[in-house]
Amino acid sequence: MPYNGWKNRETWNVALWINNDERLYRAAREFMRRYKGRCPYKDFFLALHLEGQGTPDGVSYGGSKLAYSELNAMMRELKSE
Repeated sequence: MPYNGWKNRETWNVALWINNDERLYRAAREFMRRYKGRCPYKDFFLALHLEGQGTPDGVSYGGSKLAYSELNAMMRELKSE
């Protein structure tokens, strides 16, 4: 079910934290400055060793409910900021 313009609450929550937590946001922007691959969210997730971790709201950064295509698009938008 859509949530705040995202596929679901889990995807929205992960995107919210990446865009609003200063440490994660800076890390994502720096990562995207150098990134040349096809799956930026997954590669960012692996580069930051976020396996087994979640947002402070309890959503897993690697959850099966995440809309990875939407998170990839969000990461690509960080290149232009």
